[in-house]
Amino acid sequence: MKKIAINFCPTGMVPTKSITEFVPISATEIIEQVHEAYDLGITIAHIHARLENEQPTHLKSYNQVIFEGIKKHCPELIICASSSGRTVKSFEERSEVIELAPDMCSLTLSSLNFINQVSVNAPEMIGRLAEKMNEYGVVPELECFDLGMINYGKYLIEKGIISNFNYWNLIFGNIAGMQADLSTIHTAMNAIGENNKSYISFGGIGNQQFIANQLALLTGNGVRIGLEDNIWYNKERSKKAKNIELVRRIHDLMKLNELELFNSNEFRQTYFSN
Repeated sequence: MKKIAINFCPTGMVPTKSITEFVPISATEIIEQVHEAYDLGITIAHIHARLENEQPTHLKSYNQVIFEGIKKHCPELIICASSSGRTVKSFEERSEVIELAPDMCSLTLSSLNFINQVSVNAPEMIGRLAEKMNEYGVVPELECFDLGMINYGKYLIEKGIISNFNYWNLIFGNIAGMQADLSTIHTAMNAIGENNKSYISFGGIGNQQFIANQLALLTGNGVRIGLEDNIWYNKERSKKAKNIELVRRIHDLMKLNELELFNSNEFRQTYFSN
């Protein structure tokens, strides 16, 4: 059976309790929902910390509490931090979490527009973040919202700036990026190419989350799932999703397609040790 990595993204930077009561905000909530998903079966947890007022925070102290709680209850789970520049701009702020030495950390490979917000990722910032990740033994999660980001990621790899195993996180459905259709996905996968140092995962924003999930499984690639990208369970937007329901649905689809979970230990042994 083909093995699939599940990248669980429970919180993100946008959803608040006023948007959906099911999004975990406090460290305790995030740890509990990651633990619940871990018991069902996930490979990676992509973590965003929040302040008491629900706003995103880059602070190492807030992330550390979450990381330690996850490690206590889910000792084998791969932890991925966020180095997002949507709310903080300086290298020192964005890179602070890397000093906790999580297994992975997000690295968005260019600037981009969201529907109501901009994420600025200058070449110098990307390079410095990548270098600090190398220094602390952190694997970059290569976040790509368009084909140009894939090309820039390959450029960094060729230059030796990114030298670890390459985890490509292709995110579809953003208003100014790739959409989850077969033609675009085929082009993106061809752009990355096949090699034993790369793993590709698909995520989808809003209604495109479920489409991206299905296409990932059909093509044997990893899945990114969680309320960070989509708060709705159905296309009609009549039911708010719970994180565990989204993970459970992925497991149901995997079973139908005769696919197995790529558990954290297997994933580490296959990629992180090379």
